[in-house]
Amino acid sequence: MFFSKKKKINEIDMSRLPQHIGIIMDGNGRWAKKRGLPRSAGHSAGADSLKKIITEANNLGVKYITVYAFSTENWKRPKEEVDYLMSLLLDYLRNAEKTLSGENVVIRVIGSRKGLSEEICRQIIKTENFTKNNTGIVMNIALNYGGREEIVNAVKNICKDVKDGKQNVDDIDDEVFSSYLYTANQPDVDLLIRTSGEQRLSNFMLWQVSYAEMWFTDKLWPDFKPADLHKAIIDFQNRGRRFGGV
Repeated sequence: MFFSKKKKINEIDMSRLPQHIGIIMDGNGRWAKKRGLPRSAGHSAGADSLKKIITEANNLGVKYITVYAFSTENWKRPKEEVDYLMSLLLDYLRNAEKTLSGENVVIRVIGSRKGLSEEICRQIIKTENFTKNNTGIVMNIALNYGGREEIVNAVKNICKDVKDGKQNVDDIDDEVFSSYLYTANQPDVDLLIRTSGEQRLSNFMLWQVSYAEMWFTDKLWPDFKPADLHKAIIDFQNRGRRFGGV
């Protein structure tokens, strides 16, 4: 087992790592159901997997990683589950100050703050400020996030700046538009990973994944291990990225 894991790591070309990895962490509920456990147990196990993956990505030298923690559509889930997820996210942010900060991780939370409790909003600010001077991987937690909403908000802000004379319409291009997104000054996603066998974007980073290589696995998120991250990166490096060219 050790040899196999070491062999996989040795297959990774460290000079061609994806700069930005996006992860749709899917399958927590199904993981719990398979074991006769409440959905909350699946979300808790998923949080444990997330810490391991972030730590491994940072150790490898990946610069940015964005994880889909809670979408704007997730509010439709049962209140009990939503309440548990919010409690878990709050605890995750608190613990991240001690754990992931020690791993030199920069933590940013992207998405709308509308609907989030004052306690969570305060903790977001605290955690971001606590980790902002770290120099390792930047971890974007997509919380109350929707790709379409992000684009609509960007358009509104551009229109406002044009009206106020801060932006010239003729100067607006891909780069300018990107600067109005939550991920301003970050590279687009190179590699998108989705677990649990689903093969759709689910309103995740619609602009940023335009040319991302997509990697799907049947593994449920709590079962996703660092070795699976290695497989995804190796597969990414074996693909020919043409960006619309021949």
